[in-house]
Amino acid sequence: MGGPDHRSSDEDETEGPGGMMYVTDIVSSAGSVLLVGVLLFAVSGVWPPLVAIESPSMDPHIKEGDLVFVMEEERFSGPDDHGGVVTAANDDSYRKFQQPGDVIVYEPDGNSRQTPIIHRAMLWVDDGENWYDRANKDYIGSANSCDELSSCPADHAGFITKGDNNGRYDQVGSNPISEPVRPGWVVGTAEMRVPLLGQVRLQWNQAGATDVVPSETGPAVTNETGSTAVNTTASG
Repeated sequence: MGGPDHRSSDEDETEGPGGMMYVTDIVSSAGSVLLVGVLLFAVSGVWPPLVAIESPSMDPHIKEGDLVFVMEEERFSGPDDHGGVVTAANDDSYRKFQQPGDVIVYEPDGNSRQTPIIHRAMLWVDDGENWYDRANKDYIGSANSCDELSSCPADHAGFITKGDNNGRYDQVGSNPISEPVRPGWVVGTAEMRVPLLGQVRLQWNQAGATDVVPSETGPAVTNETGSTAVNTTASG
């Protein structure tokens, strides 16, 4: 006669009906997350298609802790665009997040190791252009001429950008956030936000120190499950 079955409780849990249901639920949930990610990527053309906002410089239109859907800039672009991006100066009637111009996610100075920035495209400047006269004087600090303005004349063609809650362009000051943003540095355009949902990802990132890569503008945070944290970089 055979002896008693001495299988462990772990074996019972995984091989029994309840254990199999548990495994099936995990596989099903993982498959659903993967499917949603694939669908969002198919629509947006950008990976990751969702970004969590980690600072308040786009207040009040995009807030810290929001989750923002980002789309490849040349998909469904607006009128009079530059590489799919419409600037605030180009078309005052074209509005995103309640103000003129597209909100873009870009790599500062084209550096993919730094935290991406999500700010508004204010105007386009050509290579070598003296853009002082076209600038909003409220956003250039104490500069009284092109010679006193960072990135003027422009070292190359690109976008002059600004956070809605910031007092100056990203390209001015003693320590500018970025040179004029080349089209190749643009990750995509922000299309819609889900309030507060990004807090989940930000808290997860804070708990996992191995996910954080130091940068000059803030922590660069990657997320294998389909979103990333971006810095809106508050400045004076």
